[in-house]
Amino acid sequence: MEYILHHREHPVLALDIDEDTGTIVKVNEQYSRERMPLGVLQKGDIIDRRRLNSWWLGRSIPASRSGIRDALEKLDIPTPQLLLTKCYGLSLSDQYWVRPEKLDIKWEDVNFFDNPFSDDVGNILFGEIPKGGEIDLMSPDNTSDGWLKKKWIISDGKRRLIKGGSGAIQQEPYNEVLASAIMRRLNIPYIPYTLTIMDEYPYSVCDDFITRDTELISAWHVMQTQKMPNSISYYQHYLRCCEILGIAGVSDLIDMMLTLDYIIVNVDRHANNFGVIRDANTLEWIGAAPIYDCGTSMWHDKAVHLIKSDRKLPSKPFRSTHVEQIKLVKSFEWLDFAALHGIDEEFREILSDSMFVDEARRDALCTGLRGRVKSLEVHVTSSM
Repeated sequence: MEYILHHREHPVLALDIDEDTGTIVKVNEQYSRERMPLGVLQKGDIIDRRRLNSWWLGRSIPASRSGIRDALEKLDIPTPQLLLTKCYGLSLSDQYWVRPEKLDIKWEDVNFFDNPFSDDVGNILFGEIPKGGEIDLMSPDNTSDGWLKKKWIISDGKRRLIKGGSGAIQQEPYNEVLASAIMRRLNIPYIPYTLTIMDEYPYSVCDDFITRDTELISAWHVMQTQKMPNSISYYQHYLRCCEILGIAGVSDLIDMMLTLDYIIVNVDRHANNFGVIRDANTLEWIGAAPIYDCGTSMWHDKAVHLIKSDRKLPSKPFRSTHVEQIKLVKSFEWLDFAALHGIDEEFREILSDSMFVDEARRDALCTGLRGRVKSLEVHVTSSM
């Protein structure tokens, strides 16, 4: 079927999308080079269809998402990629969308920042069965990433993301609140998370930090804009790409992000959960995105006896261990250890209402957190 890829009200590409697989099978015409999704061009103006499909299909719900298999069965849709065109590819992270070529609709009439959207897909992802009637697939939940259970809602006029935990411990929502507390204390730009309980399970809640006039572009797509030389590291490549694009302040924010991730032992800071923000109208870069998505941390899936501050755990995205990754931080001048005094007891209070984290685990987590702060302090002192 023929579609027009738009960026807001601007046509970008004429495409053929296979209705059976959801993939882009042909690019028919190019209308705007400057508004092309970042990283899909090669050698000037040549569109790399493999990269274009990677960008397009990367907008869909991942197959690893908790509850997605049951949800697809209820929706009678074989793969999450086929949900993309059901909502015109619209998301609450950027301003791209696709319009069936023969359908006369406008961005201002369908975008999710200004217009209401259906709760059906989100509710199904949360295991709720719709009560009769046709399921409305016009939802930003079709284009949300990540493996944890999540859904978008509109509350008090604001777009908010509700995200769950995993396994028997359900610790990720509490970790998000802890990360917010640490970043608040250290004056790190961040997205605040709060806690809510639904059906006795904990969920984190955050406001959408993207608006109708801005968009989030992941570090992964930033790094696709330049070929990575063999002589530089992944870390250097990201900073180099940002410098070439003219994005200011990235290095300082990366210092803060790696420091936070060291403290909370974040094991999943991949290149799609940090990035940069640009103005969707002028295409000018605003800067590094505030830090968000910190749930997979604090030994979230480890048994109590494995919660030890000196235990070697993997890290991402630039080095395989936190011990090595923290060495990339260029400056700790901004870091005030006094501001972290009592953070372990604040974490204990955050965890106090959890039905899934018992006293032994709370004690171990608070001891581990104190140990991580002390370990960081030793590293900073020794590196001076």
